[in-house]
Amino acid sequence: MAVPTSARYVVIGAGIHGLSTAWHLASSLAAQGRFDAGDVVVVDKNGVGAGASGIACGVVRNNYFQPAMRELMAHSVSVWESDPKAFCYNPVGYMQIAPPVMADDVSKIYEEQKAIGYESVLVEGEDDCRSYMQAMFSDWQAGNIAVVLHEKRGGYANNVGSLRGLEAKARAAGVKIYTGTAVKSFAMDGNAVKAVETEAGTIACEQVVIAAGPWVRHFWQMLGLPDTVEVKGRDGNVYERPMWTYWCLQEGTVEVPPDFFLTDAGEMPPVLHVDTDAPLYDDSDGSLVTDALWGIYYKPDLYFGGVQGGAMPYVVDRPLDEVAVDPYGPASPDFVVGDEFARMWTSGLAHCHKRFEGKRASFKKEASGGLGCFTPDSFPVFDVFAENAYVIADSNHGYKMIGVGALVAKEVLGQDQALLEPFRFSRYAEGRLHPVSHSPYPWS
Repeated sequence: MAVPTSARYVVIGAGIHGLSTAWHLASSLAAQGRFDAGDVVVVDKNGVGAGASGIACGVVRNNYFQPAMRELMAHSVSVWESDPKAFCYNPVGYMQIAPPVMADDVSKIYEEQKAIGYESVLVEGEDDCRSYMQAMFSDWQAGNIAVVLHEKRGGYANNVGSLRGLEAKARAAGVKIYTGTAVKSFAMDGNAVKAVETEAGTIACEQVVIAAGPWVRHFWQMLGLPDTVEVKGRDGNVYERPMWTYWCLQEGTVEVPPDFFLTDAGEMPPVLHVDTDAPLYDDSDGSLVTDALWGIYYKPDLYFGGVQGGAMPYVVDRPLDEVAVDPYGPASPDFVVGDEFARMWTSGLAHCHKRFEGKRASFKKEASGGLGCFTPDSFPVFDVFAENAYVIADSNHGYKMIGVGALVAKEVLGQDQALLEPFRFSRYAEGRLHPVSHSPYPWS
C-alpha cells in the first residue's frame, strides 16, 4: 500500500497507544477546526494489534503502589468505561489479595484510591479476609492472606475486539492507517525528524509519535539515543543501567466450561490477583514448587475458552541485539511458556480454589503474554526526544492504559499534562523515582 508523501503527524504502531493517540489527535484537531484529511497517519509493519496489544491478557486495573501510576490508571479506566461495547470491556472489578508482608502497601493503595474517589473495599486480618473470600467462593482455600483490596471498577477487555473498536473510532475520525509498512529510518533536519522513511515510501512530517511497544528499542536506536542511562538512586549514588531489558510474560489458560468459575451467586467474578508467601505445593505430586513470595492472576474469559491468567515474568537472559522480538508472541524462540510455568500456575490456582485441583491436564498455552520491553525502573517513559519525536515507552503496562493516547495527543498539540509529568526521562538523572512495593512483580 502506497503511503502519502507527507502528513502533519505520523504515528508508528497500530496498537493500543498508537490507535488511541491517532484517534484523539484527529478528534482534537477537528474540534478546533484544524483537521484536514491525511493530517494523521498511522503506520505499522504488520497490522492492527499485531504486537503486544493484540495478545495482551486484557486486565484493566487501578491497583498500583505508585501514586502517579494510580492516578494515570484511574484516568484510563474512565476511558474504558466511556464505551464498553466498542472496547469489548467487561467491568467486573479487580481484587488484590496479599500476605502480611504486603499488607501495609495494600492499605496505602486503598487510602490513596479513596482520596481520588476510586471506589474500593479494604478487608484486613486473616479471618476477615477468609470470610470475605468464602462469601464469594465457598471453595476458597488460599493460605497466609492478610489483606484484600476489592476494586469495584476495572475488569478486563478482549484484546482483539478492543483494538478493532479503537481502529473504527480512529478511521471514523479521519485517521489513515497503513499496515504492512515497516519503518526503515528517520530523515533528520539537525536534531529534528523531518521525514519517516518506510519500505513503501518516505513521509515528510511535522511530528512523530513512536508507539511501538516491544520494538521501542529499535526506534530509540534510530534516534541515536543511548542504550544505557545514569540513574540517581535513593541512596544519592549514580548507577549506570541498561535503558531496556526484555522480560517474558508467562500466561496460559485452563480449559473449563463457561459456568466453571463463577461466584456462589452465579455471577462473573472480578479479576483476581493473589500474592502469598505460603509454601506452594504441586497439586499433582505434592512436591514443593516454591516457599518464596509468589503470585498469580486469573479471570474467567469466554474469549479464551476457560480461565486465563499468568504469573511473574522472567528476564530474557540474552544480549539485547539477540532477543528475538520478531516473530512476535508465541512464535518467538525467546517467548517460552514451559512446563514449569504450567506447574506453578495450575498449582497456584488449586492453592486458591479447590475446584482447580487436578486441572493441569486442561492447561493450554495461549497467544497472550509475549515479550515486554522494560525501562530501568520498570515504569513508563512518556517524553519528547529529537525535538519532535514523542516516545511512548510503556514498559509493558500498555494495554490497560488506553487513556494515555488522549493525554499524549494533548501534549503533541502543546498542552502539557500533569498526569504524564512523573514519567519524564529526566527522572532518572534527577532521582525522582517511583516508590517500590513488596510485590513480587516488577511493575506493581
